[in-house]
Amino acid sequence: MFVSTGAHILHADLDAFYASVEQRDDPRLRGRPVIVGGGVVLAASYEAKARGVRSAMGGQQARRLCPDAIVVPPRMAAYTQASRAVFEIFRQTTPLVEGLSIDEAFLDVGGLRRLVGAPAEIAERLRREVRDRVRLPITVGVARTKFLAKVASGVAKPDGLLVVAPDAEVAFLHPLPVERLWGVGPVTAAKLRERRIRTVGEVARLGEAALVSLLGAGAGRHLHALAHNRDPRSVQVGRRRGSMGAQHALSRTPHAPAELDAILAGLVDRVTRRMRSAGRSGRTVVLRLRFGDYTRATRSHTVRKATADTTPLLAAARALLRAALPEIDRRGVTLIGVSVGNLDDNPVQPELPFDADTGADLDAAVDAVRDRFGSAALTRAVLLGRDPGVEMPLLPD
Repeated sequence: MFVSTGAHILHADLDAFYASVEQRDDPRLRGRPVIVGGGVVLAASYEAKARGVRSAMGGQQARRLCPDAIVVPPRMAAYTQASRAVFEIFRQTTPLVEGLSIDEAFLDVGGLRRLVGAPAEIAERLRREVRDRVRLPITVGVARTKFLAKVASGVAKPDGLLVVAPDAEVAFLHPLPVERLWGVGPVTAAKLRERRIRTVGEVARLGEAALVSLLGAGAGRHLHALAHNRDPRSVQVGRRRGSMGAQHALSRTPHAPAELDAILAGLVDRVTRRMRSAGRSGRTVVLRLRFGDYTRATRSHTVRKATADTTPLLAAARALLRAALPEIDRRGVTLIGVSVGNLDDNPVQPELPFDADTGADLDAAVDAVRDRFGSAALTRAVLLGRDPGVEMPLLPD
C-alpha cells in the first residue's frame, strides 16, 4: 500500500455556506451583508461577519451591529442540493472522502500524484471545479495531518488555498493562538491565558505533565499531541456516525421551564426518528446548552440498554434538563441540543399495541405512526403552535 509522508490531506470547507448560496441565487445580495435566519442567525456572509455578526447570535443583536444587513429566511432544500453537487466533485477528485458536515470534508489525495498531479494542484483544481460548476467559494487547507489541514483552511479563509509543507509545520503552527487547537473553547483558553499561555508554541513548550496537571489527563494529552502536530487519524470512508443529534437556537429573552421542556421533546422526537430510519439504537443521551454569556455546558446520561424508542431517551434528557434549570435561571440559555451516542446497528423495536389503560407505550405508538406516515401525521400536544426550529440538512448516516 502506498503511504504518503508529504502534505496529502485536504480539508475543503465551503465559505459562509448558507449565505453564499443566497448570494449566488440572488444577484442583489452579492457584495452586501446577508444574514440567514431572523430570530437567531444561522449564517452570515463575510460582509456581515466583518461587522461582528456571527452564527448563533440573536437576530436583534445582529441587526444592531449591522443595521443595513439583508435578512433572508433559510432555504434548506437549496443548501442540500448545493451540498450534493459539491460532494460529487469531492468524490470525482478522490475515492477517499470523509464528510464532516454538509459543507466540509477531508480528502486524501496521497496516491494520486503520478496520475493527476501534486496535492496543491489537485486542491486548486477542486476549488476551480466548485467555483465553475456549483458557483460557490471554497477554501482548502493541505497538510500532512487532518488536524493541520483543518487549521490551514481556517487560516486561509475566505476563498483561499494554503499548503503546509512538512518542513514548515512548526513555523506555521506554533505562532497561532491557542484557540486554533481542537478542543480549546472559552473555558480552556481562559485557563491557559491565566498562565500566560497564548500561542500553540507555548502549549508545546509547557510539556505534557504540566498540561495534564492544568487541564486533566484527557485534555492535557490531547492538546500536547496537537501542539506537536501528532494526529495519526486517517481519512475514514463510509464510517457510520457515532452519534445523532439536533439543536434549537433560542433568543436571549427568558424561557419558562415548560417551553424548554417542549423544545426538548421536539428535539428528542427528531433524533429518535432519524435513528429508527437509519436502523440505529443508542445508550448515551447528551444534553448541550449554550448560556446567555455564550459559554457552553454538556451533561450526559447512559440508559440501561440501547434503544431507538422515544420514551426512555426523552426521560433521560428531561432529567438532565431539570438538573440544569437552576443554572439556566441564573445565566439564561440561547441553545439547547440533544444527541444520542454509543450507537449500534441493532435497534430495539417498539412493542405494539400499547396499553390503553396505562398509556405506558403511548410514545411507542406515536413513534410507529410517525415513522410510517411522516412526522407531520402526528404532533405532541405541547408542540402545537410552537416553532419547531429549523431542521438542518445533514449528511447521510
